[in-house]
Amino acid sequence: MEPRPRKLLDQVRDAIRLKHYSYKTEQTYVGWIRRYILFHNKQHPKEMGSAEIEAFLTHLAVEQQVSASTQNQAFSALLFLYRQVLNQDLGSSINAVRARPSRYLPTVLTKAEVRSILSRVTKSPGLVIQILYGSGLRLNEGLRLRVKDLDFAQRQIIVRDAKGHESRVTMLPSSLIDPLRQHLQHVRRLHQHDLDRGYGSVYLPFALERKYPYADRAWIWQFVFPSLSRSKDPRSGLVRRHHLHESSVQRTLKQAVREAGIPKRVSCHTFRHSFATHLLEDGYDIRTVQELLGHKDVKTTMIYTHVLNRGGCGVRSPLDG
Repeated sequence: MEPRPRKLLDQVRDAIRLKHYSYKTEQTYVGWIRRYILFHNKQHPKEMGSAEIEAFLTHLAVEQQVSASTQNQAFSALLFLYRQVLNQDLGSSINAVRARPSRYLPTVLTKAEVRSILSRVTKSPGLVIQILYGSGLRLNEGLRLRVKDLDFAQRQIIVRDAKGHESRVTMLPSSLIDPLRQHLQHVRRLHQHDLDRGYGSVYLPFALERKYPYADRAWIWQFVFPSLSRSKDPRSGLVRRHHLHESSVQRTLKQAVREAGIPKRVSCHTFRHSFATHLLEDGYDIRTVQELLGHKDVKTTMIYTHVLNRGGCGVRSPLDG
């Protein structure tokens, strides 16, 4: 008796894991593919093609009024399905109604506002927020830091497998060296506590668990900001201590912004924006800032020039006389 073929969404998960995409990407892609199938009354994607994709994307733009980035995310998920799972060529370009891209300027805090917020954050979430501003990291990059990624001697942080599956080096602020060392002492005691109870394993990327069988319990591979509790790994089923959840940092930041009375929409990513803008204000070259942020194109970094004191083409307002 031949084994039953795997369900389509399970095949999608297998293909995503083969490409070493993150678990969040896996959840997002599977979610969009499921919505696409339900939109077409549970018709199998093999029986559909460009016309059905166009209809779904148009529905998202016209009826759901999603942003351009959200529509592009759905499109990427469907392209992955057809190209990587079904091995089906979609032929000509998809001529769906596209959501209008928004040209927004990022929220940037002043240095005084940053100090006001940082003075109100504590413990691990507070230390994460300080690293986001001091090193220009994205939230997930900060949460996924391993012990071996902190180079205290060279005062630098190695950001591995960042957006676009690339790595980069950025600065480690001198003011965070002592707090991080003290924090790691606590983390090491927590790790030893787990080892003593038969745990202490941590998720390793790619095939490192097979290549180095005991590396998942090694100190250097532990997360710098581990979760307060152990949980079951959704992929392997093993009970491990994952990194701190992003919601913990977001709640801490929200409370600090409220206490500081700052009338701006502040997110964790705002500190990355502020990092770049303040470096440019201090006279650093935009190419240097581009490398620290990990932008492929300098045009992406150029957006931060909008808040510089020398912005506005040097024009003086008539109201100022």
